[in-house]
Amino acid sequence: MDTTHPFSLPILLDGATGTELCRRGMPAGACAEQWVLEHPDALLELQRAYVDAGSQVLLAPTFGASRVGLERHGIRGRTAEYNRRLVELTRQAAGGRALVAGDLAPTGLSIAPFGESSFDELVAIYTEQAAALAAAGVDLFVMETVTHMAEARAAVLACRAVSDRPVWVSFTCDEDGRTPAGTDVLAGLIVMQGMGAAAFGLNCSCGPTEMEAQLRRLAPYASVPLIAKPSAGLPELAEGRAVYRCTPERFASHAAAFAAAGVRIFGGCCGTTPEHIAALRAAVDGVDFAAFPPPEHDPDVIPCASEKEARFITPDVDVGETIECTPDLLEDILAAEEEAPQGALKIAILEEDDLDIFAENQYAVKDALCLWSDVPELLEKALYLYQGRAFWDGTGDLEEAFLREMSRKYGLVRL
Repeated sequence: MDTTHPFSLPILLDGATGTELCRRGMPAGACAEQWVLEHPDALLELQRAYVDAGSQVLLAPTFGASRVGLERHGIRGRTAEYNRRLVELTRQAAGGRALVAGDLAPTGLSIAPFGESSFDELVAIYTEQAAALAAAGVDLFVMETVTHMAEARAAVLACRAVSDRPVWVSFTCDEDGRTPAGTDVLAGLIVMQGMGAAAFGLNCSCGPTEMEAQLRRLAPYASVPLIAKPSAGLPELAEGRAVYRCTPERFASHAAAFAAAGVRIFGGCCGTTPEHIAALRAAVDGVDFAAFPPPEHDPDVIPCASEKEARFITPDVDVGETIECTPDLLEDILAAEEEAPQGALKIAILEEDDLDIFAENQYAVKDALCLWSDVPELLEKALYLYQGRAFWDGTGDLEEAFLREMSRKYGLVRL
């Protein structure tokens, strides 16, 4: 398990920011980033309480501080300024006793063919914010509450392009382990750790009981520390506002079960308070982590993933007939998976025009995907556009250094 973190594991994060700021007067629907800068004492008081409760990492309130997030509130051209000022406030609250994480959020944009945005646009949006956070001196990046694989991939590529600081990624899911966009969080783990995320986990959406079951599913395939950041149960409406019923004691009682499931980074999401974090600190301190060693991995079971599904192959996997990127690519993909269900398929990228066709239709891939090209630039662009974790079957004449870089950057599996 990767332990290259600023603190030795386990690590304790903070708790909720949004629900706690609302308790301190932030109106519903307000731009949280703008409100914090106008009411800095509210944030400083909250974050200092988290540090006093035992938090080792504070998330700067930059969740909605991308260009897209700020523009929804009519704030234009101030991405760098907002991120810098918000990080400075959190650094002040940390007082040298906790690290500061730059918090990134989903943009809400979708790529073609289901939206009007391109993957390049997503990467550019996250690169702008990641560069601002890096310039502000954050110690790490946290991309959280992920619902779409494309946004997570864009954020990881952006952060790693501007900084060598750790990138942690956290998806949100229902009790079946599916994000609102339908992605299995196990696929998320496989793709994110392949791309170099230093930790992966779950946050928001469900309480600790439901999250525990999904973390147990992830543990056998995790080569990075797992993050558990549940809400304080599901909210109930009382007098027009959300109320979270999970007490600090009940919330913290899941620490040992989380640890057994491979969790080494603990925190709280919506509805959690400094009291929840203090109870969690005490519970984590009482866990014997040596009793929960990481599971051994079968080297003959190789994890791959499409955009929404986890897939596992063996070194002798059958890829079937090679599919070329013709205008009928969508039908060819569906037919290959339906008529010859060997569990993997191979798509060849032979020329520049193939990339546009592949990008428009890659969402239809459900099986493990072998991407192939004898032109390094075309293969790299295809790996960039593919919203899963592909493999290379060893055929063709590509340089070793190039293949290593594709594995490092995009998680390319080499057979």
